[in-house]
Amino acid sequence: MSQRRLSTGKIATFFLGVLAVAVIGGFMAKDFMGRFAGAGTCAPEDGTFKRFEAVDARPEAPGAPILDAAGKQRRLAEWQGKGVVLNFWATWCAPCVKEMPQLDRLKALLATHGIDVLAVSEDREGIAVAKTFHEVNKLRDLAVMVDPKGDLLRAFKGRGLPTTVLIDKQGRHVATVTGAAEWDAPEVVGFLKGCLGG
Repeated sequence: MSQRRLSTGKIATFFLGVLAVAVIGGFMAKDFMGRFAGAGTCAPEDGTFKRFEAVDARPEAPGAPILDAAGKQRRLAEWQGKGVVLNFWATWCAPCVKEMPQLDRLKALLATHGIDVLAVSEDREGIAVAKTFHEVNKLRDLAVMVDPKGDLLRAFKGRGLPTTVLIDKQGRHVATVTGAAEWDAPEVVGFLKGCLGG
């Protein structure tokens, strides 16, 4: 009788142990995925973007320099600790021009969520053209940034304009959006907060 009770007790203890390991393992796996794979938060709803390509390996963002309005070289490593929406555009690109006011509004909408928006001109004429565009179109929040030789765009393997790269707070390339998007639309803003603001 006592042997039967002992056996039943051992079996119950064994199953409780297995259950505990499974639960703890599940939480650890979830935490690991959350930290290192984004836990699916960087998967937009269908229709949010025309062409969205996630980067599974999440490599470190390239170090090719860009220039600010004063002609000073800047590198993406300076923004580490913030999520970054990095848009490549040009004044001769009609879809780019159309989305610039939206990107300007997006920068203001994301400022309190630890996410910055950088719009980098690919105009070969450089800083003067980008400055004039910003002034004429009254872009209040976006800083003037240029990549006149296209080095940074090529480093991201950009295939045309506009191209927008999403970079997480660790400075890793998360995804690329090819083509124009409604950057200040509520669903896009919400997605970016979830993807880059965590």
